[in-house]
Amino acid sequence: QVQLMEYGGASVQAGGSLRLSCIASTNQYSIYSLGWLRQAPGKGLEGIAAIDAKGETGYADSVKDRFIVSQDKAKSTVYLQMNSLKPEDTGMYYCAAQGVGLVVTSYAYWGQGTQVTVSS
Repeated sequence: QVQLMEYGGASVQAGGSLRLSCIASTNQYSIYSLGWLRQAPGKGLEGIAAIDAKGETGYADSVKDRFIVSQDKAKSTVYLQMNSLKPEDTGMYYCAAQGVGLVVTSYAYWGQGTQVTVSS
């Protein structure tokens, strides 16, 4: 069982940056792959970034070269650094664990989500 808690959502201007954090409550953090998924208003869930147990990362085209996923295994924490934010990045951002890459339906554990709003 894994419990996930996201932090860091906020309202920002376009072009700004935010860093989201997700703390995983598990003593087996190192075996999990973790992903960041988002749901924009009126749209379905989208996998946008993922990091596996080896530290290999993957990104959706919509965020590539702007977002960076990283982790601190000692703190059981995964981060999402979001730069050059656009209004279309607005949405609820979820951290998820034990999944495969950007495949939303593959993730077994989910956090409650944190809201990001980007204004133009």
